[in-house]
Amino acid sequence: MGCEHVRQNGFDVKAHDVEDVSAMRQKLGMPDRLGSCHIAKIAGYVVDGHVPTADIQRLLKEKPKALGLSVPSMLPGSSGMESSKPIPYQPLLVQADG
Repeated sequence: MGCEHVRQNGFDVKAHDVEDVSAMRQKLGMPDRLGSCHIAKIAGYVVDGHVPTADIQRLLKEKPKALGLSVPSMLPGSSGMESSKPIPYQPLLVQADG
């Protein structure tokens, strides 16, 4: 979910470099086991990892009772990690209890 990828898909991004992404993840309530390299907060939801913007848009439209979305790890072929050998994946809808 790199900033540039998200910007190119219509989102206004305010990036903040943090020294400890794991601590930020904990502060936002996302379990470390579901973490990746990027974490964001949007409209009260947490988005962690290379989540496709279509899934973020769906989250914002449907407004489920959830903590947010996650794509653990940095999978080849995920948004912002384009690859000639992509690995199929599905973002996880993370409930408030992890």
